[in-house]
Formats: sequence, structure tokens, C-alpha cells
Amino acid sequence: MSALSKETAAPPLLRSDRDGIATLTLNRPQARNALSLALMCALEEALAALAEDRAVKVVVIAGAGPAFCAGHDLREMRAHPERAMYETLFAQCSRLMLAITRLPKPVIARVHGIATAAGCQLVATCDLAVAAETTRFATPGVNIGLFCSTPMVALTRAVSRKAAMEMLLTGEMITAAEALHIGLVNRVVPEAELDAAVAALAARIAAKSPLTVAIGKEAFYRQAEMPLEAAYAYAAEVMTRNMLARDAEEGIDAFLEKRHPVWQGC
Repeated sequence: MSALSKETAAPPLLRSDRDGIATLTLNRPQARNALSLALMCALEEALAALAEDRAVKVVVIAGAGPAFCAGHDLREMRAHPERAMYETLFAQCSRLMLAITRLPKPVIARVHGIATAAGCQLVATCDLAVAAETTRFATPGVNIGLFCSTPMVALTRAVSRKAAMEMLLTGEMITAAEALHIGLVNRVVPEAELDAAVAALAARIAAKSPLTVAIGKEAFYRQAEMPLEAAYAYAAEVMTRNMLARDAEEGIDAFLEKRHPVWQGC
């Protein structure tokens, strides 16, 4: 059986759950986990299921094989060079990125190897990102006559405009250390410590009130798009609603009584 037929036969996405943390693994290693239409659909469907899964508190997105994600599947795109196909592909990519942002649970990117083009977009879209120190990042579309316009949306919301423009206009790879410096990732660790670092970060978040985390994630992205005065008005309403939740009462009482809180998720 050829490598291509093996890849076709394998599921494009894998899921494993442990201690309230669900790991979604992009499973197209032969293609550097390029985001085929099937993989993006599978990932969006998995996120929809996770949104309803009360046992899961945190989601990790990882990549099988030597890379995190090399972006869109250029071979698939060139095999179907029709406008309708491109519209379908990029609309699906946009729905996927929005699904990550709107998921009421934090999403952590576990990044290794390379994260390029839409793969870099995926890292920028995730709420948090931990990268191996050997990872390289790029939005290299400009090198092949295809400006990374959709990756640009996430990138410009994750890093400064100057840093984003340099990546987009040069198409050059940056190191994990540079990605940390510009705010594209949260942490950089030796590759051998990547799994442990991701697990530790996910476990710390999973120990919080799931209701509070969900409220906070939604509010974070909504207020960021508002004018300053509107953002404060909205945040004040969110704080009021949050204070009336049972978990807020439990958390404050536990703090005052010097004990660990017992979250109810309501």
C-alpha cells in the first residue's frame, strides 16, 4: 500500500481524552498535516461535539508526525482549480477558526516542527500556544504568488501590526524564540518537554470553574472588538452576571475560608 493510500485510509483527525483535557491530533503526517477540506470539516465537527461535552474542560490541538501544520493542502487546491472549490475551502477555514474562538473552552496549540500559512493561522487563533524551541513559523504565501490573506486575520489579532506585516510581506520563517517575542506563542520549551509543558498548562486551567472560564473567554474576544467605553459597559455587565453565579459565591467563600473551592459549573 502506498503512502498516499495509507493517508487516505487513516482518519484525518484523532481524539483522546484524559483528566478533563481533550487532545485533537491532526493526522495527515505525510502531508505535514496540511488542512484539507476533510480535515477542516472533521476538526469543526469535533469542536462542536466538545462544546457539549461537560467532562472536557480544555482542548489541545496537536499534529502527528514531524510538523504541526503546513497550511492549506496545495495539491488538493491545484487538483480542483475552480472558483467554487476555492470559495468552499476558504469559507470552511473561516468557520473552523471562528469555531475555535467561539468554543466555550480554552484551546491550546501544541506546536512542533513547522506552523506555516493556515497552520500559523491556526496557532494564532488558538487561545494559547506552547511551542518546541525547534519550531519555525511563517506566512509564506507571498513567495508563491498567494498572499496569506485569511491567515492575516488571525495573525494581526495576535501580534503587533509591524510584526504581522513583516511576516506577511517577506514570507520568511521565524524561530520559536521570535514567535514568543512578538506574542504569537505563550511559551517555548525544549522539544522533549513539550508534552509535559502543555499538560501542565492545560491542567492548571482545567482546575478552574468551567463556567467562569467560559464567561471569560467569550468576554475577552467580544470586548476586544468594541470601543473603549462600550467595552467597559459590557465588561461591567459580565462581571455582574458572573458574581451572581454559584461558582463565584463558592470561590469567594473558599478564598475567605482558606479552603479549595468545589466547582459546580453553574
